[in-house]
Amino acid sequence: MEGSIKDFAKYRLENAREDLKRAQVAKAAEDYKLVMNRSYYAIFHAIRAVNALESFDSSKHKGVISHFNKEHVKTGEFPRNVSKMISSAMDCRQKSEYEDFYIISKSDAIEQLDNAEMIVKLVDEYLNRKFKE
Repeated sequence: MEGSIKDFAKYRLENAREDLKRAQVAKAAEDYKLVMNRSYYAIFHAIRAVNALESFDSSKHKGVISHFNKEHVKTGEFPRNVSKMISSAMDCRQKSEYEDFYIISKSDAIEQLDNAEMIVKLVDEYLNRKFKE
């Protein structure tokens, strides 16, 4: 595998890990809107790390997610429930950021953080397998 693509994927995964840490700190501070936001971005950067292996990116979040689902979830490389987790995270983030009176609950924020932790772990394992090929 080409070094620059590998480095780019690792860079994006590191961004995902940083967002995950920020979400965990926000959880401790009981800032659930920030937990939701950073959990979503942890997921988003993790799937961008996978997409980097095909040198794919998009200026739109839906494009990044669509490519990941088509090329990596539908093919069985990632469990099908990952697609639902991504969709849920995107929906919650958009509501919490753009709807005036939407308040994310503690349980929803924690669910999104748990999902983000799982997806980042799955991506980390996936990239480790790919880099050994």
